[in-house]
Amino acid sequence: MGYYLMKFRYLILLTVSALVLVLDQATKIYVDRTMALHSSITVIEGFFNITYLRNKGAAFGILANSSYRLPFFILVSTVAVCVIVFVIKRLREDQKLAAISLSLIFSGALGNLIDRVRLGEVIDFLDAHWYNHHWPAFNVADSAICVGVFLLAIDMFLEERREQKTR
Repeated sequence: MGYYLMKFRYLILLTVSALVLVLDQATKIYVDRTMALHSSITVIEGFFNITYLRNKGAAFGILANSSYRLPFFILVSTVAVCVIVFVIKRLREDQKLAAISLSLIFSGALGNLIDRVRLGEVIDFLDAHWYNHHWPAFNVADSAICVGVFLLAIDMFLEERREQKTR
C-alpha cells in the first residue's frame, strides 16, 4: 500500500509538472518567435495585454543588475526543486492538495530555471493592468508558483483545523 501511495504522489508531480512545463515553455517559445521584444498585443482594452519582456531579475526586477544574479537564481531554484521533491516524498496519503500545490511550485520553479539556464533571463509576457497602472509582467511558470503557494496556504490552514479536531 505504501509503495502505491508514494507512486501516486510522484504521479501527481510528474503529471502537473509535464502539463505546466509544456504550457510554460510552449508559450514562451511562441512569444519569442512571433513577437518583437517590448511589443504588445491588446487582449482586453485597459486590463490585459500580451507584452514580450525579458526579466533578468526576480519578481519586480529584483537583483536585475547584480553580477551574482544568475548563479544566485539558479542556485535558489535548484535548491527549491530538490526540497520540494524531498517534501513530496514525506507527504501522507491524504495530503493530495499539498502534493498538487507543491507540484505547481516545483514546475514553476523549473520552468523559470530552464529560461535562466538557456537564456540567462526569464521571458515574461502576461501583462495585467488597470489602464496605465501595470502589475509586473509574468508568465505561466510564475502563475503556477502563485497558485501553488495559495493552495498550499489553504492546505496548511485545513491541516491545522484537522489537527485541532483530533486533540
